[in-house]
Amino acid sequence: MPVNIPELTLASASPSSSDSDTGGASPPPRKKQRVSAAEGAGEPEASGTAGLSAAAGELATFPHTPTAPVSYHFHRNLVRDISRYIMQSNGEGQGQNQELPCLNNAQNGESSSAGAAHSNGLIPSANNGTTISTNNGIPAGTTAGSASASPATGSGSDVGSTMKKKKRLSPSEEDVIRLIGQHLRGLGLNQTVDLLMQESGCRLEHPAATKFRNHVMEGEWDKAESDLNELKALMHSPSAIVRMKFLLLQQKYLEYLEDGKVLEALQVLRGELTPLKYNTERIHVLSGYLMCSHAEDLRAKAEWEGKGASSRCRLLDKLQTYLPPSVMLPPRRLQTLLRQAVELQRDRCLYHNTKLDSSLDSVSLLLDHVCSRKQFPCYTQQILTEHCNEVWFCKFSNDGTKLATGSKDTTVIIWQVDPETHQLKLLRTLEGHAYGVSYLAWSPDDTYLIACGPDDCSELWLWNVQTGELRTKMSQSHEDSLTSVAWNPDGKRFVTGGQRGQFYQCDLDGNLLDSWEGVRVQCLWCLSDGRTVLASDTHQRIRGYNFEDLTDRNIVQEDHPIMSFTVSENGRLALLNVATQGVHLWDLQDRVLVRKYQGVTQGFYTIHSCFGGHNEDFIASGSEDHKVYIWHKRSELPIAELTGHTRTVNCVSWNPVLPGLMASASDDGTVRVWGPAPFLDMQDVEGVSENSCTMDS
Repeated sequence: MPVNIPELTLASASPSSSDSDTGGASPPPRKKQRVSAAEGAGEPEASGTAGLSAAAGELATFPHTPTAPVSYHFHRNLVRDISRYIMQSNGEGQGQNQELPCLNNAQNGESSSAGAAHSNGLIPSANNGTTISTNNGIPAGTTAGSASASPATGSGSDVGSTMKKKKRLSPSEEDVIRLIGQHLRGLGLNQTVDLLMQESGCRLEHPAATKFRNHVMEGEWDKAESDLNELKALMHSPSAIVRMKFLLLQQKYLEYLEDGKVLEALQVLRGELTPLKYNTERIHVLSGYLMCSHAEDLRAKAEWEGKGASSRCRLLDKLQTYLPPSVMLPPRRLQTLLRQAVELQRDRCLYHNTKLDSSLDSVSLLLDHVCSRKQFPCYTQQILTEHCNEVWFCKFSNDGTKLATGSKDTTVIIWQVDPETHQLKLLRTLEGHAYGVSYLAWSPDDTYLIACGPDDCSELWLWNVQTGELRTKMSQSHEDSLTSVAWNPDGKRFVTGGQRGQFYQCDLDGNLLDSWEGVRVQCLWCLSDGRTVLASDTHQRIRGYNFEDLTDRNIVQEDHPIMSFTVSENGRLALLNVATQGVHLWDLQDRVLVRKYQGVTQGFYTIHSCFGGHNEDFIASGSEDHKVYIWHKRSELPIAELTGHTRTVNCVSWNPVLPGLMASASDDGTVRVWGPAPFLDMQDVEGVSENSCTMDS
């Protein structure tokens, strides 16, 4: 490696130095300078050209003034030492950082060594403040490593590129990149998508799929149909080509019709769609569109958005279902996955009690969904004390605006629910139930309310809630026991019965329409079909009775007495309070026991539980241990135990319209209204949950 050592200008420490006075360079200063250079070369990061810089620094600091003659032998020895140093450096220090020591020296102000350490031979002169430039013309301010690094950079970068080979992406990582790319393309960031695909080495979709997509969106139906032949080899089910072709031709046909090209549309119908011999019923429907007088009529009858990007996007969504995702991603796949994740988190949230919003704009994707327990109806909002004896039953109206409570004190009280504050106010009192009121049932339109008494009561009262007038007081026989009632969905009939074997169907005036003999009824419910009546009896079962064809069948069989039951709004599930067992959930359609809920104390008292909350996701029940228990429908363990009553809680009712409002009736003579915490801070509203499962109110 040839080394060019130009004539250098000495950066003298001081014009009045001893060396200048003596006119020569004494050995001690030279040794001191050599030690300094060696120290610079011996830095931990120094190697290669850095060592050469140190040696050059030594040469630069050697006096070269006319008054300081230098011996020829000294120059020859110094050049030899530098050459040997270069060879050692090239053999030992390639690829290492050669710039850092010089930069460090420059920062520390070591002008004598750092200033001379430039490999391009540029030495700053302290005598006149100027810099002597060598033949290469590089400015003297260039750092030591900037010029010297260039020969070694090639080998260093080769090593770096070898060390930094592109990591091979896993299939899941490729999927994520494709999903991101699809979403970005949907936002119109096409250049970003192209860069992402190029840098990752992934492919958003198969080129044949891209070509097919473009032809569909541009309405080039012949080309799109031709693309199907190329896609056929990529499909798991090549037979789906016929269905895809049918969808293409259908869009083509409709667009011709909208444009008024009836002959072209007729040719598509006869010459292209019909020969496919696929979905002939749909072809008949399509042929009827030929009679449409104008485009609006066509769009209305075909339930079609018309020619344009919107209908073609919908067409692509349908076409994609026949293609594997490796060829073309399902439409808006990332949004779909995010929406599913949000819904799953909501489903797993034990306290989620609000309407589900399918829009991603309503939630934050940066945080997991968690509902605070303080937003759940676990806190006493009101204590109603107007009854003067045990309260046996309570029931919200179907529209959620009223609450009816029945008591041993022979009265029924109707409460009005304030839609803003959710506070209850006494609306009217219905009196005259000599045996007390143990059961209440609202008519489907909430116009009427039927009240039943305990086991020894043979009477039934039908009240007009709006006027407070008694419409019917029914009693078939003094030996009857009318303890339960259920409305037919038509609101014109009801069924009633008791444990002494009576089971009647009556009209609003109390006239007997049908009867079923020998059935000891504990509780009743009418299904939405208007024909089937469910009745629990003294044989620990629930049977279905059809008053039209007088047939019955067994649906539920328990091992212990069924004290009461209620049915979900969709008629699929039944909630049973079983003596000594607690609360059981049954699937009426499959006739299987789904779940046994734990915690509640249930003896032989009649306790009424209920479904409630948004989408009836929750279950609530009173208990003989003076508590109200709440479960999520999926969980056997209670998510809340509400205290406050001092005697058995006989009945719980959840407002069907206001999911955050619930009422409970107790033998302590009070009705408690439950709601969210009265004061919610922002942290609670944003969804920081508590771990506690018990609420003392």
